[in-house]
Amino acid sequence: MTALVLPPFDSVDTAAQHILAQLQKQIGFQLWMFTRIEGEHWIVLQAADRGYAIKSGHVFRWADSFCSRMVRGEGPRIAPRSRDVPAYVAAPIDRLVPIGAYIGVPLGGRDGKLFGTLCAIDPEPQPDEIVEMLPMVELYAQLLSTLLNTELRSQEAARKLEHALADAKIDELTKIYNRRGWEQLLTTEEHRCRRYGHSATVMLIDLDEFKQINDTQGHAAGDKLLVMTAQLLRQSVRHADIVARLGGDEFAILLVESSADSAETVERKLRHILSTSGIEASLGWATRDANSTLTDAIAKADARMYLNKRQRKATQNRERSVSS
Repeated sequence: MTALVLPPFDSVDTAAQHILAQLQKQIGFQLWMFTRIEGEHWIVLQAADRGYAIKSGHVFRWADSFCSRMVRGEGPRIAPRSRDVPAYVAAPIDRLVPIGAYIGVPLGGRDGKLFGTLCAIDPEPQPDEIVEMLPMVELYAQLLSTLLNTELRSQEAARKLEHALADAKIDELTKIYNRRGWEQLLTTEEHRCRRYGHSATVMLIDLDEFKQINDTQGHAAGDKLLVMTAQLLRQSVRHADIVARLGGDEFAILLVESSADSAETVERKLRHILSTSGIEASLGWATRDANSTLTDAIAKADARMYLNKRQRKATQNRERSVSS
């Protein structure tokens, strides 16, 4: 008789769905969630819901949650009567949805950092005996963390392969991605942002007075400026980040898995390097968060870049007026 071979899960999403369903079957609770923490956002990646109307993609404030207090050690991982725990009673989310009982376990990410939580809530208090289920919940959380980190590492390898395949879409002059390569890689990165709750930052750079340089010094000087700019941009970001020439004197950078704080650091670095290299450029950036898309970030970055260009031009005109 042939033994039944169980197929492996095809993704962490599928594994999470089965784990949440199994926990709901064994322990109960109306809502089980697999979540991601990204800055101030608490993102629902997967949910098994029987009454709260919570779905994957819903976003809450991390600071409002029971889980944020659990992670800080202010409340237990299992609270059969959450209203007996002062830290949970004080949590703003307790006033938004009815919570009588709570379960929460941290999920470890890469480099030992907190990724999110495996958690559950129910509107009614639960028997004290559910505390005995903690080892099982922790085991599932450990399993989920292992699968998650394995998949995230595989995504890093996939990103390298995508970059290699996109090498055919390289700008001939500057040797960085052209618009077609940029759009292709942007699409795959947006998919990752949605799937794992990653944030990412788009930066747009436009050279000032490029047409004047072409007109007065010749196209060879303009080409040299474009090549130098591309090299400086590429050298200023990580290998996984995407640098492209969108056309003419327009450049773009996608900082993958980048928060607004880290983007500010990169912006200061870029402005300093371009300025000290004698390159006048306007720059705008925006971060994609859980409530937006990379397309939204591009629109915001574009508006901020043109605002920066107008401000720089106004400053230059004032300086010329004073000097004259």
